[in-house]
Amino acid sequence: MSKVSEYDIFRYYCPNFKNLNEKFCSDIRKDKTPSVSITNWNNGLLYKDFGYPDHTFNCFSYVMAKYNIGFIECLHMISKDFGLGLVSSNINPVARTYNFTPTVKKRSNIKIRSRSWGSDDAKFWSKYGISKRLLIKYSVIPIDYFWVNHSRFRVKQLGYAFKFDTGYKIYQPYEIEDKWYSNVGKNCIQGYSQLPDSHDLVFLTSSLKDVMTLVGMGYPAVALQSEMSIPDQDFIDELRERFCSIVVFYDNDFKSEHNPGQRMANRLCQDYDLRNLSIPDSYGCKDISDMVCDYGLGVAKEFIKHTLDDQSRANRSNTKEVCSDDGQPWN
Repeated sequence: MSKVSEYDIFRYYCPNFKNLNEKFCSDIRKDKTPSVSITNWNNGLLYKDFGYPDHTFNCFSYVMAKYNIGFIECLHMISKDFGLGLVSSNINPVARTYNFTPTVKKRSNIKIRSRSWGSDDAKFWSKYGISKRLLIKYSVIPIDYFWVNHSRFRVKQLGYAFKFDTGYKIYQPYEIEDKWYSNVGKNCIQGYSQLPDSHDLVFLTSSLKDVMTLVGMGYPAVALQSEMSIPDQDFIDELRERFCSIVVFYDNDFKSEHNPGQRMANRLCQDYDLRNLSIPDSYGCKDISDMVCDYGLGVAKEFIKHTLDDQSRANRSNTKEVCSDDGQPWN
């Protein structure tokens, strides 16, 4: 990286990419509508395909995926194509550059116009075991319009604003390209302020929707802003002080060759000595909210209970459910 920048690597191998945060068409799958952007992320650059979430790469994994090669082969290719001379000493290093000057990314301003709860909201959230009481508790607001900076957007079907201390996340479940907008910082932990003081366990899961599904089943839960984020040691230490056990419950992206959710779950369990819970491939659903939707609340509860019992020591075999939600009528 002292020889060539991430930006230069992306510009060379990703011909449709020109500027950060500008959407373009993928050249590694059929993509008629610009759905890819490359942006600053965790002190580096991240390639994100919003039309095909499995395609989330740094500069090296992008080259590896595009040419179906391993990491060492990828490094050799970059050295050769950029003339870095890192493989053979008789090559004269002449790196290609694109005169890129990093810009400071400004936080977007998001405003919303709320609306009343309706029958469509009840139909959507109830299938995940999430009541109106939980939605209000977790500051989920139904909306019909929202603004990002000076641009106004009308919600075409269903839209919600997840309100946090640091901003909003806009969620449009039936949209593909415009499903998410956010000005919430990466350090914001979803569901943190609603955690009980203590409990037998706490789940570290993938999304606020999964948090609410788990809480509705009687289990405290929180979610980072992304499964790819690494929690701070201080945060893990605090959870250990308040909860007897921390269980990672990330997505099982079994249809993905790399299964990023479980790869990160395994990393967290190894680094922090945590327990891992994942939904087996046989269920055909990647997360707990989808499991409740596909199989019902009873099956999902039994799955969690039996799996935790199998994992637990004798003195933790019966998990208390002190946070169960009693629901609330929608009218």
